[in-house]
Amino acid sequence: MDRQQMNLELVEVLQEWDPFGWGEDAYETEIADCIMAVSDIDDVKLLAQKIQGIYEFSFEQKIDMKECLAVSQKLLSIKNNASCSF
Repeated sequence: MDRQQMNLELVEVLQEWDPFGWGEDAYETEIADCIMAVSDIDDVKLLAQKIQGIYEFSFEQKIDMKECLAVSQKLLSIKNNASCSF
């Protein structure tokens, strides 16, 4: 899997997540920030905290850490599977 394909899969996971129920098109900026975070962070908990902070900063609402951890695990799984084929 190339980097572009990996990023498309990351976007798909984040769009499907829709933590506030506002529709998948409501989070473009946050999704971009999360993808940047995935490229820099390899720890599930640290990434979950970063994701939680990104969404809280934008929407002034806190997402439950369990949700953030679940998304973080999915994202890092995609990243790790992609890195095996680079």
